[in-house]
Order: sequence, then structure tokens, then C-alpha cells
Amino acid sequence: MTQIDSPGAGVLTDDPARGVVLLRAAGVALLVDTGREDLPRVLHWGADPGPLDGPALRRLADDLVPAVPNSGLDAAWPFTLLPGQADGWSGTPGVSGCRDGGKPFPHWRTESVDVACEDDGSTVLCCRAVDSEGGLAVVSLLRLEPSGLLRVRHELTDLAGGYRVDGVLAGLPVPDQAVELLDLTGRWCRERGPQRRPFQHGTSARLSRRGRTGHDATLLLAAGTPGFGFRHGEVWAVHTAWSGNHVHLAERLPEGAGSGGSGVLSGGELLLPGEIRLAAGQTYSTPWVCFTYSADGLDGASAQVHRWLRSRPEHPRRPRPLTLNSWEAVYFDHDFDRLAGLARVAAKVGVERFVLDDGWFLGRRDEDAGLGDWYVDEAVWPQGLRPLADLVRDLGMEFGLWVEPEMVNPDSRLAREHPDWLVGNGSQDYLPRPWRRQQVLDVTDPGAYAYLLSRLDGLVDEIGIAYLKWDHNRDLHEATRVHEQTLAVYRLLDELRARHPGLEIESCSSGGARVDLGILARTDRIWASDTNDPVERQAIQRWTGLLLPPELVGAHVGPAQAHTTRRVTDLDFRCLTALFGHAGIEWDITTCDEAEQATLTRWTALYRELRHLLHTGDVVRADDPDSGAWLHGAVSPDGSEAVYAYLRLASAPDARPGRLRLPGLDAGRGYRVVRRGELGPAPTSAAPAWWQRGEALTSGDVLAGIGLPGPLLNPGEAVLLHVRAR
Repeated sequence: MTQIDSPGAGVLTDDPARGVVLLRAAGVALLVDTGREDLPRVLHWGADPGPLDGPALRRLADDLVPAVPNSGLDAAWPFTLLPGQADGWSGTPGVSGCRDGGKPFPHWRTESVDVACEDDGSTVLCCRAVDSEGGLAVVSLLRLEPSGLLRVRHELTDLAGGYRVDGVLAGLPVPDQAVELLDLTGRWCRERGPQRRPFQHGTSARLSRRGRTGHDATLLLAAGTPGFGFRHGEVWAVHTAWSGNHVHLAERLPEGAGSGGSGVLSGGELLLPGEIRLAAGQTYSTPWVCFTYSADGLDGASAQVHRWLRSRPEHPRRPRPLTLNSWEAVYFDHDFDRLAGLARVAAKVGVERFVLDDGWFLGRRDEDAGLGDWYVDEAVWPQGLRPLADLVRDLGMEFGLWVEPEMVNPDSRLAREHPDWLVGNGSQDYLPRPWRRQQVLDVTDPGAYAYLLSRLDGLVDEIGIAYLKWDHNRDLHEATRVHEQTLAVYRLLDELRARHPGLEIESCSSGGARVDLGILARTDRIWASDTNDPVERQAIQRWTGLLLPPELVGAHVGPAQAHTTRRVTDLDFRCLTALFGHAGIEWDITTCDEAEQATLTRWTALYRELRHLLHTGDVVRADDPDSGAWLHGAVSPDGSEAVYAYLRLASAPDARPGRLRLPGLDAGRGYRVVRRGELGPAPTSAAPAWWQRGEALTSGDVLAGIGLPGPLLNPGEAVLLHVRAR
């Protein structure tokens, strides 16, 4: 028995081909029995059992074998890496498919199991197995990251040819105490709404056939102990890192899930009938499916994902530039002088990136025409976009541009010249129902792909673009090759970035409809929602943060009256809401008076001061019994500094607010809590004494356990607290 240690991860095994493997990292453990002829069996995923020597590990594996129920299999059935009916599993199979004349039930036999520790500190278990009778082979990869995030994928190879793949899922068991489910739903401009229900017998399925992730997509499907919240309870969760059709399942059968627990969480790509038919020797690779476990509520589950994201080589490292996007400032009314004036005011208040939105290309005076014709419209821009881009750079800002490469208006030169490039039946005799007067471009077509790559590459070179806002405004209805379309878009993004290593790209899909870890492997942030209403945004950003850290989530200050809801809100509240993300402005700030410009200038300075903390710290969210009062923040990894927002969305049921409990700080450490006065209402004589003083000196355990009396706030007001260790 050998122990292999690496930073944040470990492996305990004798011979993984005939033993028991324990992968450990950051308080998370995966226990796998690899000593059988069939596929390895998952015995446990969740809390780390602590150090175990060889005999103790083997005893644990033996002790986890459950009782054999009456009127069932004659022995306790296993939960394998790809459970199916050949294993006695009556739930959704790990591999679904068939070959003409063949049985649809694989009988896997393991050929090899290897365990390795990678240079980045991750630990990888690789299993190779075959179904000789069925003519299939599979390679299963389980990768435990130093953060505790577990990523799983399968590679299914057809050895004979003609196998139709209907689905391949990655799943893990969860124990009896996981009795509640939480997932997210939503719609345009109201994304990421949480919903809870019991985790009962049967299958709870979240299926997306939208061809993109979707406004209603659940970023994490979580199971947990009764009443689990942000800061308490055990949580197990799954995310499918894929930008096309996908599935998340929570499944519980009366007979349980083998030795590993009583329920199962799984995820994978949702394949259309006949979409994948393999040739001899051809392989279907699943997306990575990510599993996160926390003993400390949803915040702990989020932290595992956030820390892994931040450890990736492609994660944006430089400070996130404060961005002005022109959409809600000018819409389609493009004019050099007007936009030049907007750029000058933007530079004055502290903007670092200026993005020209929709309306710059050929024939694009509204959203009815032009989409797909990616040439600068000389009728509007007779000198091209280079003069504006040069002015923006002369003012000390980067220049960015909006595009929507995967979509096309039927009223466009592209659609008229190449109707065969539109997703549908290859002609304009029949097309799917229009959505925002647009159709989908078939990026799998070599001609369409080459056109997009050429035009985008040319625009970046011609104009000197540092940033592309990449939109995607409709579902892919009646698309028969969503799998290939998704891979083609990934290739297009990868090739464009390979040609322009410094180029940054935003995934904007009519707001938050393409938010997943597949697209974020090749983009630098997402646009969480098309609404900049700060009341709506508080909830959207709170729950988007379940998966993504703030630096990957675009958050902008809009005008006083929100474009989407018509709600009027205070500028300080709008600024504080946008502060906790990759901050920006979406507003015609040339119309601002001196006081408003001064507030924006203070806010941009505050963002530059705090963004390193906001974009590297652990996200924390308090569980407050008053649903109208929210407190959230970011705590530095070493616990020496934190920043919190306290806000009110609805009037309080009590005459005075409760205490502010600040989560995430070191219990025995002394801290100085400072009220930042740049944003929020000024203190009154009715405020608590510490609030009037502007500071409090106390310890981390007092701040987390007892708290400080909160200030009186009206709905739509918020304050900012800055905490430093003494």
C-alpha cells in the first residue's frame, strides 16, 4: 500500500488494478473499488474519512457493502462508473445506445486502471474497459482537482462500426441524508431563480433541448441535508460543462445506489435521435461533468468550483478592465461624433474598455436586417471604425466590438447568397420559426465556418480589437446536428484566440443563456443578464455566483430607469450592485449631471481599489432569516481582508434591523470593520453607535457569531463594509 501526496491531493492504493483507491483533496474523498472484473465501483463520494492505512482502507471498503434486500438481486448490486442493467441498475443507464441486431446492455470488463498525480496537483484515475460481445471500449477519467472539485468524462469507442450513441452519463452516488434538491430556472431578464423540492424516489430530470445552455439552465443541480443553505449543511452538486443540449439528473430508487448511497447525481450531453452513429474505431467523448461536495453549505461547493477556475492557465489574470458598453447609450443610433463624446466622458470618469455594440455593420439599422454581413457599414461609418477605435485608445482605453456570428437575418446578403448555410433543410423554402427575425447559421458547414473565421480575424486585425462581445440570441430549433454545431463553435473560438492570443471574448447569449464551464474554457466572462435593473441583478448575480466567481460575471451600471423593467433606482444602489462583478457601465453618461459623474468617478476608483480582493477572494453569502435583507461579500484567501455589501430589497418585518453577521473571517483574529462612505446613505443620529463612528474593532468569531447591529435601510438601499485584520 502506498501513499502518493501532492499539493492539495492524495492517493491511497496498493495496486489500482486489483485494489481499493482513495482520492483525497481539500476535505473531499472518492473511494473506488477497482478490484473487480467489471467496471470500478464507487463506494463513497463526499466527506474525507481521514488518513487510512492499507488494512483500514480495505476494511472500510468491505464494511460499506450494504444489506441484500428481499426480492431483489442475490447480492448487493454495485454502482459502477457506468451503471446499467447488466449490473442490476434499473435507473437511467450510464451508456444508452444500440447496434442493429445487438443487445443494448453493455457487459464491461476492466482491462486496466491507472492512478497518477499531475504536476498541477490534481489526481487522475483512468480506467479502460471493453464489452467484447458488444464491440465497445470505454476510457473513463476521474480527475480530482486540488480544490476538491471532481471532474469526470467518458470516451466511448466503437470497435465494430455502426453503433448509435443515445447517451453517455457521468454519475456519482449521494448518501441517504441528501433529502432535498435545489436547482435554478429562469427566463430572459430573470435568470437564475432558485427552486427547492424533496429528493424522493424517481428521476428528477433537467433537460435542455435549446441548442444552447438556456436562460432556464440550472448551473448546479444540488442535493443536500435538510434545510441546507449558503453557510450550513452538506451539499453534493453536479454541473455539465457543455454549451449545447444537456441533461442533469437526480435519481433515487427504492433499492438505493449500491455501496455509495441511496441517490445518484449525473450529467451529460443530451443527444438527439440518431445524432451520433460511430464508424469502426471512432470515439464519442462526453463533456466534462463536474461534481462538488461541501460540508459547509453552498458557499463551500461554490468555492471548490471558483478555486479550480482560478487555477486554470487560461483564467484571466490581469485586472478586469472597467467597461463601458454602448448599447443602452445609443442603441442603433450610430454616429461618430456622438460616440466620440461618449468615449471622452467614459475616459473622464475612469472607464478602461469601450465596447461598440450592435448597429455598426452592413444594413444594420434595426434588428430586422443585416445580421451575418460582418462588414463595417460605410453609409454610417464612411471612414470605417478605425478612427473611433484610435480615439478610444488615445484616451487610454481598450476598444471592443459586438458580434453575433452564429446567427443570421434572412434579410441579409449572407442569407441571400448562401441559403444552404442556414440551419434547417438547406433552402429558404422552409426554415424554423423565426426568433427575433433571425435564423441560425450552420457553423459545421466548411464554407460558413471559413467565412466567419475570415471576417472575425480580419476585423480584429483591421480595427485593432481587444475584446469581442459574442452574442447568441436564439434557441436552435430543428437543428439536427447540435453536437457538431457546438464543437464547431468551440473550434472557431479556439482558432480565433490562437491567432490573437491577447484577444478577450465575452459569452453573451441574449444575456445569461450560455453560462457553462464549456464556453468558459474559451471565453473570459459571461453576460449574466440583459437586465441592468439592480434589484433583479442582485438575485441574478447571487445565484450565478453559485458556479462562477465575480471576475467572470459582467455587471453594469445602467440609467436610473431600467431599460427592461422601467423600475427607477438610486445611483448608489446601482453602483454597489455592479461593484461585485466584472464592473462596467451601460448608459449614456453624456447626459449625467456633475453630481452623477462625480459618483461614477468615485465608484470607478473604488472598483480599481477593491477588484483584486473581489476577484480573488472567496465568495460568501449570509443566511439571513429576513428574506428582504441580503449580505454577501468576498474574503481574501488568507483571511486578512474582506469586503461586504449589505442591502435591502424589501421592507423589514421588524421595526429595527437584525445584526450583521459577517461570514468567512478567521475566528480568533482581530478585525477593523470600516463603513465605506463612497456609496450608500449617510449615517443618521438613529444609526447604531459603531455605524455613526464609521468603524468597529472586534474579532472574527464575534463578527460571525454575534454580529453588529445593522443600519436602517429603505428598500433599494445598500452599504459597503471593508474589513481588515489588525
